[in-house]
Amino acid sequence: MKIQGKHTPVFGWVFGILVFTVGILNLILVHPVPGLVYLLLSLVYLPPAAGWLKERFAFTIPLLVKIILGIAIFMFTLGVSDLGEMIDDFF
Repeated sequence: MKIQGKHTPVFGWVFGILVFTVGILNLILVHPVPGLVYLLLSLVYLPPAAGWLKERFAFTIPLLVKIILGIAIFMFTLGVSDLGEMIDDFF
C-alpha cells in the first residue's frame, strides 16, 4: 500500500489565515511594507491560490518549501520585527 503525498487543505487554510492575520497586524500596528509582504505570502498557503497557480502556470510549491517558509516567517515575526516586541509587552 502506497502512502499518498496529499495533505488536507485544513492546514493550508489555518496557516494561511494565521499569516494573513500577522500581515493585517503588521499593516495596522507596525508598517505597511512588511504587512503587504505577509499578505502576499499568505496566498502561498491558501488552497484556492495554490490551485490557481497550478491551473494557470502549471506550478506548485512543494510542501517542504512551505514548511521552511512558514518557520522563517514566524521566526522573523516573533524574533526580529516590532510586532514581536509588541506581543512581548502585551503579555
